[in-house]
Amino acid sequence: MMRIVLIALLLVFSIAANSRADIYRYVDDNGVVCYTDAPLNRKAEKVVKTEVSVVQRDTHSSPIQRDFHSIVEDKASKYELDPSLVHAVIKTESNGNPRAVSRKGAIGLMQLMPTTASDLEVRNPFDPEENIDGGTRYLKYLIERFRGDLTLALAAYNAGPKTVEKTGSVPQITETRQYVKKVLSLYNGKTVLPASSSLSSRASSAAPKTEPIYKVLTEDGSVLFTNSPLYNYKKTPRF
Repeated sequence: MMRIVLIALLLVFSIAANSRADIYRYVDDNGVVCYTDAPLNRKAEKVVKTEVSVVQRDTHSSPIQRDFHSIVEDKASKYELDPSLVHAVIKTESNGNPRAVSRKGAIGLMQLMPTTASDLEVRNPFDPEENIDGGTRYLKYLIERFRGDLTLALAAYNAGPKTVEKTGSVPQITETRQYVKKVLSLYNGKTVLPASSSLSSRASSAAPKTEPIYKVLTEDGSVLFTNSPLYNYKKTPRF
């Protein structure tokens, strides 16, 4: 799996007024995916074209907020999540700024870390549709991983699933605790998702119960496979 780095993004998000700050994506000689505002004569793909007068570094100050309602509705439906939950995550993560970059390098509306974006096959995390698709899919995965416990899933979205699994609860990290509290507040404090919104819960309840199969050796030496052992129940091998 390719490693990913961010190059010169802090410069990109502190460009002076009335200047351009296009962002390019290229793969270097070592297979590292790089994002930069200066491709340095490399074969690079432009992923963000900036026309606004000022691009701010603060992920909570978005000069280019747009209505991503239709994209959120589509992706929430696709991954069977409540759209208002996705909106709450976007509001908390980036305040609706598709070009937001955190100090740790998380990118876009749902603040995907570069490695997470790569795992989710999100080629351009600055693209609203790709970012929301990847972020919603990742959130769904975490909800399934934590058996519908939204509080733990959100904590994992912020701090990483392994960190949450070590303690089995929201970790004692101020940022994570504030993050979970804010998202849940925007989402009206729902902490446990209904079974109908969980793919694993639905699959579990809908799946037919399998009966044990027994191998029975009859008196004439023939072998019989059955769900109800006919001879010598206690010694009958079970599959």
